[in-house]
Amino acid sequence: MTTPMNKGRYLALDVLRGMTVAMMILVNNPGSWSHIYAPLEHAAWQGCTPTDLVFPFFLFVVGVSMFFSFSKYGNTLNKASVLKVIKRTLLIFAIGLFLNSFPQWAVDFHKLRILGVLQRIAIVYGVASLIVLAAPRKLLPWIGSAILLLYWGLLNWTGGPDPYSLQGNPTIAFDSMILGESHLYKGFGIPFDPEGLFSTLPAIVTALAGFLTGQLISTTEKIKIPGKLVLFGLAALLTGLLWGVVFPIAKPLWTSSYVLYTAGWALLTLALLIWIIDIKGFTGWTTFFVVFGVNPLFLFAFSGLWAKTIGRLIHVTDASGTSLSLASWLYKDVCLPLAGELNGSLLYALAHVTLFWLIGYVMYKKKIFIKV
Repeated sequence: MTTPMNKGRYLALDVLRGMTVAMMILVNNPGSWSHIYAPLEHAAWQGCTPTDLVFPFFLFVVGVSMFFSFSKYGNTLNKASVLKVIKRTLLIFAIGLFLNSFPQWAVDFHKLRILGVLQRIAIVYGVASLIVLAAPRKLLPWIGSAILLLYWGLLNWTGGPDPYSLQGNPTIAFDSMILGESHLYKGFGIPFDPEGLFSTLPAIVTALAGFLTGQLISTTEKIKIPGKLVLFGLAALLTGLLWGVVFPIAKPLWTSSYVLYTAGWALLTLALLIWIIDIKGFTGWTTFFVVFGVNPLFLFAFSGLWAKTIGRLIHVTDASGTSLSLASWLYKDVCLPLAGELNGSLLYALAHVTLFWLIGYVMYKKKIFIKV
């Protein structure tokens, strides 16, 4: 086993994690889904917008954090490490399921969506953790490559005439067989879950890429880290783009080309942040994102609970006597008059980011860190 050269904590990791959480809250809470700036929307199917980078960035940072957190267990598979993985996986999944079903008294459980963002984080964390704890470190790149190639083959062999399309991809049949069609996401017009079980397979590699990045950071002289990350980032980015010619970059399917393309951007972003923050020492601007980065899953989950509460449970009467949800009232009667439809929608989202930053800041100052 290589002896780590760098044992210190990298502030850039907290900042990158915080950036992703802030962006997740921002893009999930527009004032109106009909009025959103293009970069803050997901690509309709194929392609990649800045918003499509947010979720893989988070899984990438999960992988990086795994390397350092498992060091206390010797980075090996043992009773203590397995129990940690199982408990955390079940807890994150349960929180995601709770949010999907909230408010529980008003939900038809026969049509409840089982999967979601937190559930995918849980599954990816659980499976990737067992892989990195059980497999020899030198085999991890090969395991990741094999998973990406296998997923490509499975889509081609089991899909329809156009296996990368909404209607023709085989993830629908697989997820419907395991979970039931009524429990899948319906936002695409048909039962298809962009966080489904089938497409979680390549998402595991996103976390593995992060874990290998954590190893690189730990075993490389600090001044040399950004250069190495840039080289690997450009290689992943270029490979993803080239693979995307035959296996399109598409977040809803989490295609193998999408894994490499987004990992490339994550590596480049982390390289820049380490250079600016941990090498050059420009840290004065980082507190805003660190606040999100030290309580990431708590703030993200709480923001989801808040959005459902003001969207479904709290109602107010506007000037015309019409009863509106608090969410609708805030957008239509506060943000819309102030900034118009498009900017008002953005203002509403930014208000949510600000609210949860304030909550996070109080926790940060009081040194309250909730480990989910």
